[in-house]
Amino acid sequence: MTKIEQIAQVAARLKGLRDALELTTGQIAKDFNITEETYIAYESGDMDIPINFLQKVASRFNVELHALLFNEDPRMKSYFVTRAGRGTKVERTAAYSYQSLAAGFKNRCFDPMLVTVEPNDKPITLNSHEGQEWCHVIEGRLLIKIGDKEKELEVGDSIMFDSTCEHGMKALDGKTVKFITVIS
Repeated sequence: MTKIEQIAQVAARLKGLRDALELTTGQIAKDFNITEETYIAYESGDMDIPINFLQKVASRFNVELHALLFNEDPRMKSYFVTRAGRGTKVERTAAYSYQSLAAGFKNRCFDPMLVTVEPNDKPITLNSHEGQEWCHVIEGRLLIKIGDKEKELEVGDSIMFDSTCEHGMKALDGKTVKFITVIS
């Protein structure tokens, strides 16, 4: 499935959730402090939906993030094993892809993911979301920007930060970076 098809499917689930809750696009936009035009673009599939926005929606309306991303509800309550290379994947942009490491575990209080960042020449895109985030580099070198601070992380380094601060990442040295992140 292409990235465009994935975005369209997530957009359709987002619209379906809003319809089920009997909310207007304006109400959702106001609740999440974005413009109604931006929200309409998310729902139509005309604009990629940031993962942090989907996390906010999932948390606010008590649905699983995995259900919004993949249309599957987690079922396991006592434990869930993710075998190497088998986590549910979603490629959000050309630069980032996410692999859920606990997608089948119901009522998670945090989301562990394997993130792959491809090298590019574009500036770092900043975003923010509720909660906290922890990242541990397992391959490559990563530049992370949090607010006006920039830190370079190498294999084995980790960082924890308040994810309400604007933040973004970039692969260094023209090589792919992989890191484990836990988002609460």
